[in-house]
Amino acid sequence: MKIVVEKILLPVDGIDMLAKEAEAEGYHFIPQTLNEWESGANRFAQAGEALLGVYVRVGTKTELVGMGGLTIDPFAGDPVVGRLRRIYVRTKWRRQGIGETLVAELLRLAGRHFERVRLRAVNAGAAQLYERFGFVPIEDGEATHLFELRKAIG
Repeated sequence: MKIVVEKILLPVDGIDMLAKEAEAEGYHFIPQTLNEWESGANRFAQAGEALLGVYVRVGTKTELVGMGGLTIDPFAGDPVVGRLRRIYVRTKWRRQGIGETLVAELLRLAGRHFERVRLRAVNAGAAQLYERFGFVPIEDGEATHLFELRKAIG
């Protein structure tokens, strides 16, 4: 098995399965991402932004198993604050290093443009993943965690 993380432009093969599984778990942000992309409301195209797909290659078969984005945090009011968004890994591919690989790549990209990164962890498992990277819980109506990039790379 080989994990490949790369920038994507929507729609991509496999996004329907990702959306279907996420919705079955009660997460509606993948269809929201598709709608925002189609309308032009958010295409992860501003300076420092990216939408990444995570693919697993087993033999000759390649499958989209996750995605996640990095944007300027629309709630922070500061262009040096990024936000990890819309992160999802398909159920059968969890606990295999895919989420960690995705978050690490998003943080690597964030380090080129942002000073801090915020996010909203939607469940305790996600919070634990982010905290392993050094995100700290915060009390904020629009975010649950903060990562200080300059401290991490400085």
